[in-house]
Amino acid sequence: SGVTGYFLVEAKLAFSVVLLHFAKGTREAYHEHAFDAWTFWLRGSVVEHHLTAPPKNFRAGRLKYTPRDTFHKIQALESTWALSIRGPWIDNWREFRNGKYVTLTHGRKGVND
Repeated sequence: SGVTGYFLVEAKLAFSVVLLHFAKGTREAYHEHAFDAWTFWLRGSVVEHHLTAPPKNFRAGRLKYTPRDTFHKIQALESTWALSIRGPWIDNWREFRNGKYVTLTHGRKGVND
């Protein structure tokens, strides 16, 4: 994807703190996460696209809460930076790509692979 994460603290059983850089553009796949997250947008702007809800815009200075079961994809309108604090990880989450759901686990590996 167009996101690079710089992990400042990573203890997946407890929490993680990561500095994120979003390159302009988006991934094709909608996805949920293995964690709940608070994201503080530091610089730039994005549009959060949802499978079943209208898009939402976020820009520098805004705080965003993302429950782990939020199906979305982020479109960076420009080079964008954010600080994300993530809760404990669960073992499986999903992506929606090519018209179907795919269950993933650690290392972004397919559960049935």
